[in-house]
Amino acid sequence: EQPVGAEAFVEFRVLGKGGFGEVCACQRRATGKMYANKRLNKKRLKKRQGYEAALVEKRILARVHSRFIVSLACAFQTKTDLCLVMTLMNGGDLR
Repeated sequence: EQPVGAEAFVEFRVLGKGGFGEVCACQRRATGKMYANKRLNKKRLKKRQGYEAALVEKRILARVHSRFIVSLACAFQTKTDLCLVMTLMNGGDLR
């Protein structure tokens, strides 16, 4: 595996927003495959003490392999955000 950064992806539209950041559709430049990029704002995580929850989420997504739950493709950080790149599931949540 090679290190991956923000420059490896092209971002498209916003899929959803939450308390710590937003989820955007993105495409890997090298392969053209579509992913969902969950960007968690570092300042918000620090202010609301959410770093531990973000790391737990990363660990869980990396270990889960199910066709009903998204899995982690890669993770990286920028100067302002923590990014979790996950498989893209069309159709929304299970509510």
